[in-house]
Amino acid sequence: MSAEGALGVVLVTGVAHYLGAHLAGVLAGDRRVGRVLGIDSLAPPEDLRAVLGGVEVRRLDLRDPAMTSLMVDEEVEVVAHVGVATTPEPGPGGRQAMKEHNVIGTMKLLAACQQAPGLRGLVVRSSTAAYGASFRDPAVFTEDTEPLELPRGGFARDVLDIEGYVRGFHRRRPEPRITVLRFAPFVGSYTETSLTRYFAQPVVPTVLGRDPRLQFVHIKDGLDVLHRSVVESHPGTFNVAGRGVLSLSQALRRAGRIAAPVAEQGLDLAAAVPQSVGGSEFTRDRLDLLVHGRVVDTRRLIQEFGLTPRSTAVAFDDFVRHHRRGALLRPDKVRAAEKLLLERVRRARSLIQDWGRILDG
Repeated sequence: MSAEGALGVVLVTGVAHYLGAHLAGVLAGDRRVGRVLGIDSLAPPEDLRAVLGGVEVRRLDLRDPAMTSLMVDEEVEVVAHVGVATTPEPGPGGRQAMKEHNVIGTMKLLAACQQAPGLRGLVVRSSTAAYGASFRDPAVFTEDTEPLELPRGGFARDVLDIEGYVRGFHRRRPEPRITVLRFAPFVGSYTETSLTRYFAQPVVPTVLGRDPRLQFVHIKDGLDVLHRSVVESHPGTFNVAGRGVLSLSQALRRAGRIAAPVAEQGLDLAAAVPQSVGGSEFTRDRLDLLVHGRVVDTRRLIQEFGLTPRSTAVAFDDFVRHHRRGALLRPDKVRAAEKLLLERVRRARSLIQDWGRILDG
């Protein structure tokens, strides 16, 4: 970063996906940024290519040794590492490929950053999954809260490893400013994630007897925080989430979906095979969230950035209004379906009791 505050070259990872592509596009249109390099092991899909106008896109895996020469030769000043996979991709590799990309890829990227003499800043996309989810959790997590138990989920473990590598890099090179952003799950008008696909199912599997508290962050607020973290100096670790909470039952009613309570043991088995529940990526990260919920404190973000993300309820309602997978059920239809489901449960229970009396007699 020069004395005038202008940036030379910014490198953004994960530009074949929504978040990375939109961040790179916003930075390319910012006069404070000289050039934007976007990298990904995949080619950006057609719907993201228009967003990437002005971005120099390179197909490059984070684990490729060429990362170091790219960082040095292009004189990269700031790296925005947002290319972190949150769920296993379908097909061969699965969870192991996800871990290789997230953990080994981040380690190799930081090794390349170590060799870049002009590096001035590093922004890392993390997640509130870093806090884990267990019955021993506090009501609200702050940035200083340590997980009380090692998370079961693969993504949460990856996040902890990524943040550990970032801390190690900071010890070796303390001069670049480092910003770690722990995002709550993204929602919004056109956001498509494993969690929004979960809420898009007509009948949504939930954990029997549980109604966890959830937080979301609107994708536009998340992009705003990422953008400002790159072009401004905001070192530190920050929770990024909308204020307030929604219980899972409230979220399902707002989305016009019907809950299908399932015993936790059954969903735990389903979590062992991703994409086995209603076509959604159902992992242990998801299951633990649906059992325990997770709420974080965002005062540090608001004080540092002077920015208050829209509330969890407002962000979720925007997702509901603009969801692209057809019409949602109206609340009265949900109530009618729930009433019918309960009536069928009562009839089944009565039938079982009748058969029991017959057999006993």
